[in-house]
Amino acid sequence: MANLLVLMLVTAATAVPWWLLRVPRELTTEPSSVAPPTISVIVPARDEEATLPALLASLAASAGPVAEVVVVDDGSRDRTAAIGRAARARVVPAGTPPAGWTGKAWACHTGASITTGDVLLFLDADTVLATDALGGLLRLHAAHGGLISVQPHHRVVRCYEHLSAVFNAVALLASGAFTGRPSARPMAFGPCLLTTRTDYQRVGGHATVRAEILDDVSLAVAYDDAGLPVTCALGGQAVTMRSYPGGLGQLVSGWTKNIASGAAACGLRAALATVLWISALHAVVVGTVLSLTGSSLAAGAPLVWVAGWVGLALGLRGVLRHAGSFAWWTWAAFPLPLLFFDLVFARSAALTVVRRSVLWRGRPVDLRRDGAPSPDGPSGGVA
Repeated sequence: MANLLVLMLVTAATAVPWWLLRVPRELTTEPSSVAPPTISVIVPARDEEATLPALLASLAASAGPVAEVVVVDDGSRDRTAAIGRAARARVVPAGTPPAGWTGKAWACHTGASITTGDVLLFLDADTVLATDALGGLLRLHAAHGGLISVQPHHRVVRCYEHLSAVFNAVALLASGAFTGRPSARPMAFGPCLLTTRTDYQRVGGHATVRAEILDDVSLAVAYDDAGLPVTCALGGQAVTMRSYPGGLGQLVSGWTKNIASGAAACGLRAALATVLWISALHAVVVGTVLSLTGSSLAAGAPLVWVAGWVGLALGLRGVLRHAGSFAWWTWAAFPLPLLFFDLVFARSAALTVVRRSVLWRGRPVDLRRDGAPSPDGPSGGVA
């Protein structure tokens, strides 16, 4: 009986990645055949001297109709502004966000208000676009309209960055954006957002989501409420990014800021399925260890647990291939990134639910729903 229950659990959990990534729409890089509108690129940036050069270089080499690139300097303490000017981007200071605004929402609002393009493209400073990525974005928008959102393919460089594996997998699965059917809650990924100026103004722009920590998700809801579609895609070869290159501390801070709030923003079906999947990963680790060590607490044969380990590991491998360039051990030896996920998620939940405040890039992020965010709100959206 125990073996049957284990098999049922593992089978159900193994189906989760297949269901939630059934239609993993990937952005293509072929030139667009539609008439090219003028594009204004807005880059909210705070302390991005390490990442901004690659983005600006990719925009300079882009085959798309970029009319202007605006870097909104969100109180940077490094050479972010100088790098933007050296690359001939227009650099404007965001200034102190007004009361009730988060830092990133205010920076995006500031940038959008001074641009002139027919299409607005909001990019995080750590993204990089392939030469024909704009063509793919415009073609996707021509087919669907509304808001186009792309989750970039993560370039994983240093060893500690592989610890983000489970976070990246959860972000894709829990979004519910790739099941091939409408989600109960619209979802968007903040690093790359494209929309017409007309639609952006119709929903009220970032002023509508001025107080939201997850401004990208809230913006998707605003588009949906206005009757405008929200379409998500995976970056693939077209849009890439390297998250948290500043070290393990930056990685922990970034996921601490986002993961607990992000979990609360997911649609119910995708959230429950992802919880089942995560629970099965934990159960397989515990069950395998107990059965192989001959513990009296073990339930189920060792072979069944090992088979479950292999099945779930291969499922994780499939998800991570869509998420980024993660090493083989992140899925084969998944208990290590899973433990890291547990520790950071617990920290994020404690700060989000109990303390109601987290720290990001030297700024306090006020998470209280009954009060306005700190004037020194966050400079980054969902990681």
